[in-house]
Amino acid sequence: MFPELFKIPGTEFILNTYGFLQAISFIVALLLMARLAERDGLNRQRAYDLGLWILAASLIGSKLLLVITEWNIYYRDNPRQILSLDFFRSGGVFYGGFIGAVLASVIVMKIYKMPWWRVADACAPGIAIGTAIGRLGCFAAGCCWGKPTSSGLGIHFTEKAHELTGVPLLVAHLRDPIEQSLWSEKLGDLLAPVSLHPTQLYEAGGTLLLTALLVWLFLRRQFAGQVILSYGILYGIMRFIIEYWRNDWRGELLGLSTSQFISLIIVLLATVTYVIFWRRWRSSLETDEV
Repeated sequence: MFPELFKIPGTEFILNTYGFLQAISFIVALLLMARLAERDGLNRQRAYDLGLWILAASLIGSKLLLVITEWNIYYRDNPRQILSLDFFRSGGVFYGGFIGAVLASVIVMKIYKMPWWRVADACAPGIAIGTAIGRLGCFAAGCCWGKPTSSGLGIHFTEKAHELTGVPLLVAHLRDPIEQSLWSEKLGDLLAPVSLHPTQLYEAGGTLLLTALLVWLFLRRQFAGQVILSYGILYGIMRFIIEYWRNDWRGELLGLSTSQFISLIIVLLATVTYVIFWRRWRSSLETDEV
């Protein structure tokens, strides 16, 4: 909708809205994580250091999963693009960044001798608020768009967004021939403007509410790990549902989109772990009472 903030006259320098909001999302997430970690009695400076390692790992992970999911679609025939400037300036896949961040945090916290579950609890609200801001960047750029809709929620993107990301503006731009046929019959013309679900805003709004809920839970948690596990369960469910409205063309696994498949695994693992931790907590209370 607004892919470029400004361009310096007489130069080729352009400040992209997506990149700007991504940078803001990392800063806000890091500040919130460090504040909550300090409130929990952890070293604030170590939390900042950890956050920078997590940031680097999340960027690498998001790019890696992007290449994997789009290998057969684009990168197999254009492998040199992986080292191009456009590749590093583009976005990535959220779950790739999340998995990369988790793996890096396990290693770094072992080196720093920090309690993983307590620190992860402090990170959870930051991840959620970072996602909310980042999805606004996706909306501004026109990426991660939704499926066509005739509801009042539908939106039209700009020509500039179509040039940058390929977001459909007309029925003829839809990737799926079946969708093209259905919507051309519905609207009467292949060149008719098409409205799309603003799935970026759905996720931004959902993760903003999730941030508030996680902060509330952090201040009242009953056991270490409760906040990050709650994040895994709630975000996974939310993302799974939103994917039904998202026009993710990067392939399927067992009839589910890549993100739905990963969401399902995370929700199951987080739920099982939550139940185990909760039972341990209840058992410890009963022991103390005895």
